[in-house]
Amino acid sequence: MAERPLSPHITRYRWAYTMTLSIVHRITGVALALALLGLIAWLVSASLGAETYAAILPLLTGIAGKLLASLAVAALIYHFCNGLRHLAWDLGFGYERVDARRSAVLVLAVTLIGAAVCLYFIFRPGAGAA
Repeated sequence: MAERPLSPHITRYRWAYTMTLSIVHRITGVALALALLGLIAWLVSASLGAETYAAILPLLTGIAGKLLASLAVAALIYHFCNGLRHLAWDLGFGYERVDARRSAVLVLAVTLIGAAVCLYFIFRPGAGAA
């Protein structure tokens, strides 16, 4: 049997912005699944009583906790916006190159603006104080 290239294969395509957005969508999905573990840990600590919650609170309100929360929020915003874009495609809208580019720019703009607003509230002075 003759050697044949795998199809579709990444070497057969010219790199496009839609490929990047699709890969980032998958990465943010995995990141959100991991962030869910942190949310579960926070809820379990709250359910175990004030002592346990007080023990985990410095981890959540410290710089590392705020950075992880910020990444999770940014991933959530991007994943949600790009998911709406994919939903529109599933409904048959936005396939034209101009529409796809416009929706890509819109997803990125909303993600950056939404993440900036959330970052402000996460890192503002007094945030997370009891």
